[in-house]
Amino acid sequence: MKRIVIGVLVAVALGVAGFLGVPWYAQARAEREVEASFAQLRQNGASASHGKVAFDLWSRKLSIADVKIESASQPPAGVSFGTVTATGLSQPDSEHVSAASIELNDVAISGQAAGPAALRLSYKLPQLVVKDYAGPARFAAIPAGTGTLDVYRALVQQFVAINATSITVPRTTGTMDGGAATGPAEFTYSGLTFDGIKAGRIASYKLDEVTFTMSPQQPDGKADKMQGRIADIVHHDLDTNALIALLSSDAAKDDRTYRVYGKVTMGAYEINSSAGVRMRIDGATLDEFNVRPSRLQLPALIAALPAAPAAQPTPEQARDLMERVAGVYEGIAMRNAEIRGLVVETPQGPFKLAKIHFDLKDGKGDMAVEGLDGRAPNGPVKLGRFALKGFDFSGLMHFAAKYSAAGAKPAAADAAELFKMLDGVELKALTTPYKAGDKPVQIDNVSLDWGQFVGPIPTKARLVAKMAGPLDPSNPALLPLLVAGIDTAAFDADLGLGWSESAATFALEPFKLEVSNLVAASANVSLAQVPREVFTVDVQQAMTAAEKIEAAGLALTLRDLGAVDVLVANYARGHSIPRDAARKALVDSIKAIGAQVAADNADVVSAVDALSRFVEKPRQTFTLKLSPRAKVPAMQLAQLIAIDPPSALAQFKIEAQTAP
Repeated sequence: MKRIVIGVLVAVALGVAGFLGVPWYAQARAEREVEASFAQLRQNGASASHGKVAFDLWSRKLSIADVKIESASQPPAGVSFGTVTATGLSQPDSEHVSAASIELNDVAISGQAAGPAALRLSYKLPQLVVKDYAGPARFAAIPAGTGTLDVYRALVQQFVAINATSITVPRTTGTMDGGAATGPAEFTYSGLTFDGIKAGRIASYKLDEVTFTMSPQQPDGKADKMQGRIADIVHHDLDTNALIALLSSDAAKDDRTYRVYGKVTMGAYEINSSAGVRMRIDGATLDEFNVRPSRLQLPALIAALPAAPAAQPTPEQARDLMERVAGVYEGIAMRNAEIRGLVVETPQGPFKLAKIHFDLKDGKGDMAVEGLDGRAPNGPVKLGRFALKGFDFSGLMHFAAKYSAAGAKPAAADAAELFKMLDGVELKALTTPYKAGDKPVQIDNVSLDWGQFVGPIPTKARLVAKMAGPLDPSNPALLPLLVAGIDTAAFDADLGLGWSESAATFALEPFKLEVSNLVAASANVSLAQVPREVFTVDVQQAMTAAEKIEAAGLALTLRDLGAVDVLVANYARGHSIPRDAARKALVDSIKAIGAQVAADNADVVSAVDALSRFVEKPRQTFTLKLSPRAKVPAMQLAQLIAIDPPSALAQFKIEAQTAP
């Protein structure tokens, strides 16, 4: 709509600029100047005509009736005015004119939007009023045969040359036909106002209401009639100079960032469908929208679009188009975009979202949805928050473009690059049914982050999770817990992995895991002499580099929250003996196994004794620490664990204890 209004203003200026600078004392002179301006349009291939010209010297009022202008471009675009009236005309110098008011009545605009699909548009404006107009006495005409983007650029450049206090359009009606995608559509704009127009900047743009109806074609061929309404749209600080830079033929060389507009707010947005779908948004906001011409490259993007919507692009064309789309993500930036109060009502039930948040810069963005309330086949679903952190939209498009050819498969190194396309995932307050009628699964928090890349491999990761859910009674493996009266499991975990290049260490830290009513565990496992070369998708290189890695030690703490009692009860039931006898049998078994190992490793005695006490009395805490006695190559240790566990254990000094 903003582009159409700009086009209307420029069309008016082209049609009347000549007579705005005429001497006010001569009606005949005014008629000649008006006709000269229209003749200039015709010389450039356009069709231009007008009716009666009237000029009043005393009131400095000029009016033109029945103005009709049609472009020479194909498909043509046309504009007509019932009357054009300018009042309070003056000419501060030979190059400029001003008017207290310019009023256009019975405006009609028609044309076809550029793109692969024909999108025919028409607008009718009963009235358009410009207050305190000031601008050039004449505008340069657009030559015939000029491309669509060049026309848009020329129109915006001419708009930059004018100033006005305000432009108001009380009401606009229009039609649109985009084929099966939209079907025939009708729309109405009410209360459109531009304020503070100067040097291509617009202080604010306001639109009270938009209503529309359309009939897009559904997959089954039937038309779905849709009706919608948008209220209270407000833009602040629009800068059309950014559009000039974006449409420039040198856009590919312009790496500057331009702010197109600042704060944007929108009120209620409602859509009703004859298929039974109703949608409402309470409001939306955006703090800022920027463009970077060198990355966006709009002219090249439009040139890459298929000439016809049904045309099947070649692999080369598809790849080029995806690369251009990647540039779109890199070339635009949005800050604090939010949609609030989304409600969708369908025949299957309602779907609600409290908020959708989005940020985008340099091709990467953060996305989050909050306050989801919907329904799955087994029951209601609620979600507090789900977020993707640092999602690389442009990187994903570049990746897809590289392998867009049929049958192309990414190499292992390229597939690993997908890790870089997302910084992390966050989920909070999810309640979802496990099975119909069962207790729900509840996820308080899941947060997964990774980074610190060596090539395509992340060398740092962190998982924090807290959740609870019912145990499946049909699973035989869970029978011991169910018999013990535990029908719900709750997990609380904090797990981290990280590599320090300066210290050449790799550690599992933190490691904290609690399973409610069973056990709480914490651990630290570390490796030393970990070289950078081990982080590669080249298996041979990684194996060679891994030969340098040494085991640095392990520290483990187990706190019994009920697991020992469950173990004893299960043993007692399986052997049909009392629980006390079962506990003693388990302790004796631990000591017997320990005695076999202790023959070659005295440290095992204290560890077996500590573990026995852990089983003898519930709710104890068991700690274990393994420290290498000498250099312990990690690869050799892994082999020993597989074929000779006692020898592997003998490589370490063992410290263990049990305490309340």
